[in-house]
Amino acid sequence: MKNIAVLVSGGGTNLQALIDAANNGEIINGKIACVISSRDNVYALQRAKNADIPAEVVSRKSFSSAEQFDEALLKCIKKYNADIIVMAGFLCIVGQNIIKEYPNKIINIHPSLIPSFCGDGFYGLKVHKAALDYGVKVSGATVHFVNEITDGGTIILQKAVEIQEGDTPEILQKRIMEQAEWKLLPKAVSLVCQDKVKVIGNRTIIEE
Repeated sequence: MKNIAVLVSGGGTNLQALIDAANNGEIINGKIACVISSRDNVYALQRAKNADIPAEVVSRKSFSSAEQFDEALLKCIKKYNADIIVMAGFLCIVGQNIIKEYPNKIINIHPSLIPSFCGDGFYGLKVHKAALDYGVKVSGATVHFVNEITDGGTIILQKAVEIQEGDTPEILQKRIMEQAEWKLLPKAVSLVCQDKVKVIGNRTIIEE
């Protein structure tokens, strides 16, 4: 059974999707061992409490450098013997030490079809506004491994979501969450927990 550390920074809707999936037996060979937030007083911490999952805060603003923050974050992750790290709306960039410690074991969800509308500065509603401003007909979500490039890691799963007339960034965000993010993330986590995702070059192969 793999221990999963879920990193959060906000409301925790993707965390809730993972909790629900775990409770329904959809995450095979994995359990959520801890939730770690980069900010105090976010609702994701309450979601963890409601589910009886240990939760801690490693506040980014408490550290004067990214290196110090990374060191504290890694220490907290190791405290729970985490095998896999899931970034579920985590708004901090993790550093080289964590990436080297967990190669192809850090999973992130991004609300677009990478390589579109991703990278530095693309997060939250900014992603959906960019997609609408560009005029694309479909957007979606991507689950990928984390490497040293923002949103640049190997893609695990993707799902397209149609853009509809009258969409606002808020409306599109909700549809992508419901139709893609909340389905893809638990599925990808389960596959990684079962060692069914193999990375070959810049591609992944899913073993069924």
